[in-house]
This record gives sequence, structure tokens and C-alpha cells, in this order.
Amino acid sequence: MPASPYAVEVRDLGIRYNLNLTRRTTLKGSLAEWVGRKQQVGSHFWALRHVDFKIQHGESLGILGQNGAGKSTLLLALAGILAPDEGSITLSGRVSSLLTLGAGFEMEISGRENIFLIGAFIGIRHRVMRTLAPSIIEFADLGTFIDAPVRTYSTGMRARLGFAIATAIAPDILLLDEVLGTGDEEFRGRSQQRIREMIGRAKAIVLVTHDLTTVTEFCNRALLMEYGKVLYQGTPEETVAFYRERVRQRKLRIDEARATAAATLPPPAELDLPEP
Repeated sequence: MPASPYAVEVRDLGIRYNLNLTRRTTLKGSLAEWVGRKQQVGSHFWALRHVDFKIQHGESLGILGQNGAGKSTLLLALAGILAPDEGSITLSGRVSSLLTLGAGFEMEISGRENIFLIGAFIGIRHRVMRTLAPSIIEFADLGTFIDAPVRTYSTGMRARLGFAIATAIAPDILLLDEVLGTGDEEFRGRSQQRIREMIGRAKAIVLVTHDLTTVTEFCNRALLMEYGKVLYQGTPEETVAFYRERVRQRKLRIDEARATAAATLPPPAELDLPEP
């Protein structure tokens, strides 16, 4: 039995971005988040603030929220890529994430070679990876591309290989970001089945998705994030209902603001055209 009933414990987590040091591609998203939050102090803003939750062994947690809510930042923190500026994250067991696996892909070597490279990267013995490799290759179903350089892969093909590796190594904690929407219908079906099997083996899963059906089907708990904070936690059905109502209310406010603005605009000026 695990020493702690919790696979993941997040306490008062805060992550602050320095806009002066952020890459340009990230800066655009950072500024968009800041406009909504109005939390910037000087050249910093909080991507996450006062985030608290726990995940028990055997739980599957769905994370919902609109773009800029802080979902991806939270996954990066759970994967150990970002260090907390406030609070703490305690993980019990081996963590596997497509975030870290994607970062480990070497583009100039084949998918087959990347399987062993990533195994070494995350500390799995070569003989263990030799045993796992055939099932990984079969599950990824990349055909002859398994021996082609990864730089020739599409984004979906890389995600398929990453998912096959991440789920084959039997992690205690699995972090997924929209992966169940990857690939064709047949692959989605197989990946959904694998997620069900992992839940059945009492693994802890964190799943970020925009698909509300995925949350209600695969998760036994969910939370909604907004502007870097946890707005709501509950059952998947409760959280999805709260989220839908939140979106509906926001749309009503936007429609009302547009109607008010249109009503206060002066009528268009009449053109003083010369007589024919």
C-alpha cells in the first residue's frame, strides 16, 4: 500500500511569470491572461495563485477552464518543469507526462530509437525498455514510420508515440493534455480503453481537456480553473454543469454589453448629396 493516501497534494500553489524573461510566443498569451486578471505588478503576473487540491491513488481528476485559465501551467508544475514560487507540490510515485516525453524526443533519430532514449531519460533500464518496446510500437501503430526520423512525424504521430510510451511504463501518476483527441477514431478508442485500464489499476491521472464529455466519462472528480485559481471542485457532472452555466452567464453579459453599446451610438450621419 502507498505510504500516503494521496498521489498528489497541491498546497497554496503559486507560480509567477516574469514578462521580461518570457519568450515572445509565450508573451502573447501571458499578456492576454494579464488583461483579464489585472494582477500584474511591475513586470510580473501570477499564472497560478492559491491553488489547493489533492488526488487519491485511483482517482482520475479532470481539469477544465477556458484558454488562459492556467491549466497548462499547472501541468508543467506537476511535471516538475516549473518550480513553485509559493506553496508546494508533493507527489507519491513515478510521474509520466507527455510534456516531459515530448521534450525528450530527438528529432533526428527514429521513433524506435527514441523509445530507448526516453526510457534512459526517465530512468528505466535498457533491458526493461527492450521488453516494453514491441508493445509500444504496436500501440503507436506508426507502420514503417517507426524507423523514420521523428522530424518527419506529424504532431499527431508524435503524440501517439508519446502516449504509447507514457502509458506503457506503468506510472503511478499520469499527466495528460488533450491526448484523447489525438489521432483517428480507432486510435482514440484504444487510448480511451488504456486510460480505463490504468484507472482500474488504481493509478492517479490528471487530464486537461476542453471536451466536457471526456471529463464525465473518464474522471471521477473535476475542478474548474479561471484566471489561475481553482473556481470550483466537485463531481464531473457538478463541475461540468457549473462550467456551462458560467459560460452561459458570460455570454449573456457580452451580449448585453454589445446591445448597450449599439444603443448609445449616434445615428449615422446623412450624406449631403448634390441634386441630380
